[in-house]
Amino acid sequence: MKSKILHQQNGLSILGFVFLLGIVGSIVVVALKVVPTYTEFLSVKQAIISAKSNGTTVREIQVAFDKQANAGYIESISGKDLEIVKNGNDIEVSFAYQKKIPLVGPASLLLEYEGTTAKAQTKTNKPIE
Repeated sequence: MKSKILHQQNGLSILGFVFLLGIVGSIVVVALKVVPTYTEFLSVKQAIISAKSNGTTVREIQVAFDKQANAGYIESISGKDLEIVKNGNDIEVSFAYQKKIPLVGPASLLLEYEGTTAKAQTKTNKPIE
């Protein structure tokens, strides 16, 4: 008698493939919505560094930031939203904002962005007047 060797097929069924495609598609859609907000966040970080180097007063820093924001298509935050404090002889510029991204129906994704020009936070910071 000849022995029969059963061959079992390995791989995805069409239903498994559709399910996997749905998961990957959902991740891609969320990524396409998040990447522009992260790119804007990086632009804001660069803009506060530039504004800090171009100004010595609160108003000068805010105006310099607004110019950078206009050139860099920054819409989530403006110069008046910056927190500018004096730390000894140095000026620290920081920001914090939230970005809400609608997903499906009532579901949305809330991203909280914050940044500062400070190397290390200290508790002796006082606002510039």
